[in-house]
Amino acid sequence: MSSPTIITLVGFIAWSMFLLVLMESIRSKMVLAGEVAPNGFNPENSNLSPFMQRLTRAYANCIEGLPIFGGLMAAAVVTSNAHVTDQLAYVFLGARLVQSLIHLASLSPVAVTMRFSAFAVQMGIGVYWCYKLLAVLVS
Repeated sequence: MSSPTIITLVGFIAWSMFLLVLMESIRSKMVLAGEVAPNGFNPENSNLSPFMQRLTRAYANCIEGLPIFGGLMAAAVVTSNAHVTDQLAYVFLGARLVQSLIHLASLSPVAVTMRFSAFAVQMGIGVYWCYKLLAVLVS
């Protein structure tokens, strides 16, 4: 049976993949419809709709966090210390999903505050995991 940590790590990767596939599906549709030339996309989608710009940032946020948070989860599993990350793994994944969904929905001041709150939960969990893993590994 897989641990919550492994499920969360794969879930984080799957969510990042979902956002990428969604973005590239919309871009492909735009190219096929003749709305944008195949080489007409800016990396941050700044020449596209506000939704596409938010989608790009939501995806980038996942990719930026994956080495840090994913690395902590992988380190826990590889060192047989998943017990450190298991308890909060699903909370972490839930906060990541909430952050992305809010990002996709709006950039209003309230939404940005809610999105940061979801990210703050992830940061707090990450700091806790890092501390606990170091304590276990050094002892």
